[in-house]
Amino acid sequence: MITLESRPDAGTRMSENSMSLSFHMSSGSSSACFCYNVCMKVSELFVRCLEAEGVEYIFGIPGEENLEFLNALASSNIKFILTRDERGAAFMANVYGRLSGRPGVCLSTLGPGATNLITGVADAVLDFSPLVAITAQVALSKIHKESHQYIDILSLFNPITKWNTRVTMPGTLTEIVKKAFKVSRTEKKGPVHIELPEDIALKHTDARPLRPEEIVYPSPSEALLEKAARLINDAGFPIIIAGNGVVRSGAAEALRRFISKSLIGVTTTFMGMGVIASEDECFISTVGLQSRDYISCGFEMADLIITIGYDTVEFPPEYWNPDGNKTIIHIDTTGAEVDSHYCGLEVVGDINKSLDYLTENITAPKDPSCYNTLRDMVICEDDFPESGYPLKPIRIVKALRSVLNDDDIVISDVGAHKIWLARFLRPLRENRVIISNGLSAMGISIPGAIAAKLLYPERKVIAVTGDGGLMMSLGELETAKRLGLDIVIIVYNDKGLGLIEWKELINYKREFFTRFGNPDWVKLAEGFGFRGFRVERDDHLEIMLKDAFSEKGPVLIDCPVDYTENLRLTEVLGRIICSM
Repeated sequence: MITLESRPDAGTRMSENSMSLSFHMSSGSSSACFCYNVCMKVSELFVRCLEAEGVEYIFGIPGEENLEFLNALASSNIKFILTRDERGAAFMANVYGRLSGRPGVCLSTLGPGATNLITGVADAVLDFSPLVAITAQVALSKIHKESHQYIDILSLFNPITKWNTRVTMPGTLTEIVKKAFKVSRTEKKGPVHIELPEDIALKHTDARPLRPEEIVYPSPSEALLEKAARLINDAGFPIIIAGNGVVRSGAAEALRRFISKSLIGVTTTFMGMGVIASEDECFISTVGLQSRDYISCGFEMADLIITIGYDTVEFPPEYWNPDGNKTIIHIDTTGAEVDSHYCGLEVVGDINKSLDYLTENITAPKDPSCYNTLRDMVICEDDFPESGYPLKPIRIVKALRSVLNDDDIVISDVGAHKIWLARFLRPLRENRVIISNGLSAMGISIPGAIAAKLLYPERKVIAVTGDGGLMMSLGELETAKRLGLDIVIIVYNDKGLGLIEWKELINYKREFFTRFGNPDWVKLAEGFGFRGFRVERDDHLEIMLKDAFSEKGPVLIDCPVDYTENLRLTEVLGRIICSM
């Protein structure tokens, strides 16, 4: 490197505008660049850009082609969380994004590292989680030909990201990073991908990080809001479906004010749980179990359905509007999905502003008692016995309810237990129960609990998983132990894929290809260096949960479960006769 500097005369001070000129020649290359002021490698600039975006953690695994980036990261205040599998890294970034509203960041090397990220990134695109995935790549000079570990990562990530790009010129990096975070944070939120070739990471640039911008959504049309207010005031039996968009937009408080004024009955999707307290007189239920449920009676009677931050990926419109003839108001930051069962008045813009306007213009509050019969039908806890061993699914949920505070967090994996949690856990606030209900990828709970505990160390965090989901993220138990995180892992142990067996028994009257064996979960936990418990009686779980929260580090509780209750739930719902 040759450095030429303009030096002031002795005894004089160099002004801010004094210039230093650096000339860099890459080893083994004829390429060169002139850098004004302070020059740095692209890898270093990338880290500075992430710092400017407020990144706290990067989840991932080192590889040869991302070492230049990681070397720069080692001098940063950003914390790198080494995971045991790239899928776990993507799940951690996914849940971090959902809980914080800020993009979680995950990192992999090229080839097999990038392919391992796919499931967690795809989960983020259908759960609308803000996430930035960074992958390494071979040098640009090798991309056109057969090269070790090279695959076309951009084509791989294209269908599972909102935006997907490769850094090909050092000077474009700052714009790429700023755009990536902006796109990821803009509704509907989701994952983006940046590929950094190893030769570009080594180049120098005098570019500087760009300042992040606040995302502001336009105000909704007042004319459409007036029309919506008239429809609401004229309705006799309206019902609200509140979804994850309310959480993502930070509109839960505005929704509660609107409900308090209008007294309209509310259902939430699985990912919208808690936007209204389960004990509120207007809360009816969560929706998403199946097309026919007790809440179906409410939808049949409703003369107006108001969807607020609702994503069709969670609960298809044909489930609640099978004839396509309902009057619908769509309130969201984005337009409604095109669906023959989902046509109505679209109020598009800032959800908070829409709800505040409607709250001020409600002149005909509803009678909340008219929803009581429906609410009582939906709760239906008395239909399911609690006693017995192996444990009944509802017994485990009630034990969780008994030990959780309002701000504690439950991360659910995917399986039959997810249905019971969504129906009966009933959080009082949003983002207290995290369920993947878009892609619904198994294996998310333990990585998700790690991210939640890093983000909220003062709260209790519980990962609820089946034995199938646990085995898909088993390595992250070591991550939790290494980080010393106080998380509790509840394992619904039925030695099988309970949700799929449930579907098989309903549709084919027999089980096939879902049964497997399990290790001794207690000994497995001890092998990782933390405590494990096994529930032996139906009255032991509450005691074990209290003991678990007094431990330092992770704790695993093996809960043998009786999933014959799944069929009982199906049978109960099958007897529905709407006679409200």
